[in-house]
Amino acid sequence: MTLIRKPEQLDVPKIVKAMIYGQAGMGKTTLALSAPKPLLLDFDGGVHRVNSGHQSDTVQIRKWKDAVDILNENLSAYQTIVVDTVGKMMDFIVDDADNNRITGWKKWEAVNDSFKFFIRKISFMNKHIIFVAHRDTRKEGDETVFIPALREKNYTAIVTELDLLGYLEVKGIRRTITFNPTSRNDGKNTCNLPEFMYIPTVVDANGNALPNTFFQTQIIDPYIANQQKRMDTKKEYDALIAELREEIELITDDVSANDFVKRIDKFNHIGNSLTIARQLFSAKVNELGLVLTKNKKYVNSSIKETAC
Repeated sequence: MTLIRKPEQLDVPKIVKAMIYGQAGMGKTTLALSAPKPLLLDFDGGVHRVNSGHQSDTVQIRKWKDAVDILNENLSAYQTIVVDTVGKMMDFIVDDADNNRITGWKKWEAVNDSFKFFIRKISFMNKHIIFVAHRDTRKEGDETVFIPALREKNYTAIVTELDLLGYLEVKGIRRTITFNPTSRNDGKNTCNLPEFMYIPTVVDANGNALPNTFFQTQIIDPYIANQQKRMDTKKEYDALIAELREEIELITDDVSANDFVKRIDKFNHIGNSLTIARQLFSAKVNELGLVLTKNKKYVNSSIKETAC
């Protein structure tokens, strides 16, 4: 059986792997903490800058082993792991490689492998992960493009693992986020989020914390809803293929084979299900020794007079 899968056959994830980046003071950490039930891994030592009303349970990371160890604890109370910042996290991974005396190209291979292990372990735990990054720039001819502040040797490996990459900036007096890649910023938008979204103010004029749910309600929930539609289609597809297999298994002779031919187009086919049904049916009639006559009827191959 082929390993190639049609879109309706694909397994669909129920978690989000995202990164948000922007210049200092944009409220990136607070935005990331608006995800559901977050645990903050504070690599940057900046949790004190978050309004106390928006702070969450936090692990103050001092070395890479702290981050590895925390993933071995019981984290069932949390739905989201927030990494602040991913640049500092990568520095810790590089330091760990240096301490283990890994050099040359093997060092950067080990660094990228450590990152992939980290993000995949969180994915296996069925938790969202949000990386916070500072803003950097990249020159493309005469153009300046805003990108996350990451080492060039790590950038591609990190972004490849993400579902969403969002850039925060101020338009007028309001903060916005876009996940679309443009000529002025890198981005990644895998679920057709709006081109620009306005981020609400979460602190009133007196400095009191207001509800902070943007990432959950405007990003994660729509992303999961989009994935759920694909999941529902996959369930319908799987049920239909199971029904077709059962129907074809019940074919025992020319009469039942011809009856199925009459009904094959009446199923509510999804994607390539009609092609799969025809392939299964062809294998079944060959197994039974049935052949197709000139008048498009299946008969036993021993009946020479009417066989093609």
